[in-house]
Amino acid sequence: MKKTSTRLADGRELIHYDLRDDAVRGAVDRRPLERTVTTSGIRRDPLLGDAVAVASHRQGRTYHPPADECPLCPTRDGRLSEIPDSAYDVVVFENRFPSLAQDSGRCEVVCFTSDHDASFADLSEDQARLVLDAWTDRTSELSHLPSVEQVFCFENRGEEIGVTLGHPHGQIYAYPFTTPRTALMLRSLATHKEATGGQNLFDAVLECELADERVVLEGEHWAAFVPYAAHWPYEVHLYPKRRVPDLLGLDEPARTEFAQVYLELLKRFDRIFGEGEPPTPYIAAWHQAPFGTLDEFDGVTRDDFALHLELFTIRRTSGKLKFLAGSESGMSVFINDVPPERAAERLREVASS
Repeated sequence: MKKTSTRLADGRELIHYDLRDDAVRGAVDRRPLERTVTTSGIRRDPLLGDAVAVASHRQGRTYHPPADECPLCPTRDGRLSEIPDSAYDVVVFENRFPSLAQDSGRCEVVCFTSDHDASFADLSEDQARLVLDAWTDRTSELSHLPSVEQVFCFENRGEEIGVTLGHPHGQIYAYPFTTPRTALMLRSLATHKEATGGQNLFDAVLECELADERVVLEGEHWAAFVPYAAHWPYEVHLYPKRRVPDLLGLDEPARTEFAQVYLELLKRFDRIFGEGEPPTPYIAAWHQAPFGTLDEFDGVTRDDFALHLELFTIRRTSGKLKFLAGSESGMSVFINDVPPERAAERLREVASS
């Protein structure tokens, strides 16, 4: 992998990740852009103890442009975009309309490929591995920023999810705090560790899931399963079999196998609802240990946390979505219409050829 860092016309950082060591990235952003002005801030909810990012400047972000005006495509034929080069492998750049900025963290866009009509599932194994390497590098770099406590790499795919740009891409949020969902996991870790005399809850969960009927895919280094208490109709958790706290902890064999397993998993997601159906909308979310202090979680260290990816779709059956209605939105109690055992069975049935 070759990494090249440059600047866009308004001062935002852009980074190329290339498969070839001889790639040259010297194109200049010729757009007449003024420096980005952001108004984001973090507000704490005193009752729930969580945080809300308020970012009014995002109201003006690009919204469903036609394909020939996509800002994530390369700059070609006189049309200027966020990527000045005429082609690229993987590109990461600071979001022009960030939810988090300055003292409130940082937001980045990850473009998986220059092919506007592709998806992550269409990538080659080498390309998918390059994306993994980019996620890992950005996790490392962002973790050193003084305002950053947790790094979250994710992909939103599909208009039903709320995606406003059709080009295959993901995002990275670098939060200035430990997110509420991660804090819940850390509290459960601490409780289990104390109750069992030091045993690890993630290890126990993975051992239990691998012995059950909800396993979807299993390799030498990775395992994918529908969790016992899945919240979403089709939800898969992907774990490395050797517990590591973050992407930086993965060894070379695990990195190599990840591309094979993850691409297969995404292809199966697109087959869940049968031929002729639109591409399955999904969210793919990496869960990594925070980089800040864990003193509030009694006896828990970063090494107790288990890196994993959670992949789920909001489509519950052909042509129907799972909406977060009263119980889910009002009380955070999910009601799942598809038994996890049946979801796992279906994902095994649609193994790609």
